[in-house]
Amino acid sequence: MLLISLVLISFTMNVLAKDKIVFVDSGLDSIRFHNSVAQTIIEKGYGYPTEDIPASSASIVLGLKQGDIDIDMEWWISGAGEMYWEALKEGLIIEASVNINDNAQGLYVPTYMIKGDSERGIEATAPDLKTIFDLKNYWELFKDEEDPSKGRIYGAPPVWVTDEILRIKLKTYDMYEYYNYFSPGSDSALSAVIAGAYEKGEPIVAYYWEPTWLMGMLDMTLLEDEPYSDEKWNNGRACEFKPTDCVIAINKDLPKKAPEVVDFLKNYHTNSAMVNAALSYMRENECDSQEAAIWFLKTREDVWIKWVPEEIAEKVKEAIK
Repeated sequence: MLLISLVLISFTMNVLAKDKIVFVDSGLDSIRFHNSVAQTIIEKGYGYPTEDIPASSASIVLGLKQGDIDIDMEWWISGAGEMYWEALKEGLIIEASVNINDNAQGLYVPTYMIKGDSERGIEATAPDLKTIFDLKNYWELFKDEEDPSKGRIYGAPPVWVTDEILRIKLKTYDMYEYYNYFSPGSDSALSAVIAGAYEKGEPIVAYYWEPTWLMGMLDMTLLEDEPYSDEKWNNGRACEFKPTDCVIAINKDLPKKAPEVVDFLKNYHTNSAMVNAALSYMRENECDSQEAAIWFLKTREDVWIKWVPEEIAEKVKEAIK
């Protein structure tokens, strides 16, 4: 009898045990935040164990195709290669939902240059600065210390494709008559020069993107550009960067493995402001993505409880008390 009971217990435990769900970690703070939010909900609400594994873009697609990776919470369509589109067409990868669809990138200036900042005693020095083209009227505010006859625009690091795009764009817009283009050595160097100028209340015009911790911490204004069109983009990059969706990509077998989790992922949607705030929280509080996820789940119930059934939401809320 004892042997039969042990066998039954073992069988029951195996039946009840849920498969581990594997997330990918591409190294960005933003995907780590999304992973932590989703993993907390999946573990505490649905009872599935999870883990995340590091991977680069090419290995992410391969992992999703082969099932070594179940979920990529932040797959940027703009960077998707042919392998991804083929796997999507073959049904090996599924796009569960669009996570973010309001991301932006381009040339930014501190908002205090346009509107001033009474609390910091900063007056508006460029009240009519709204577009990239208006920069021609304000080049003296952004004087290049190494060449005072022109202003300075901080661009993208030299190894980025964006660096080439910006150089072409500025040439198309005849901006080199007024500005020198400076390419910082890394993204950290770029963020440092922006943050440094902002702290001092100085003028700066620089390339950046959202969502990021920097855009969450600083009040920056994206200068308007021509509305995107393929024709303008292919003719000297003469328009804004093409808006691109950030999707949640999953392996084809996840709907069978964890159908209720896929239903949750189908509802998962954030925006740049939410992610900016979370990344800023991580930076200001010197905490990791898990702590930021708990902060988000506690402060933004208005958002995430719509992603899951009521009983799941209650389990999560109880677990993070």
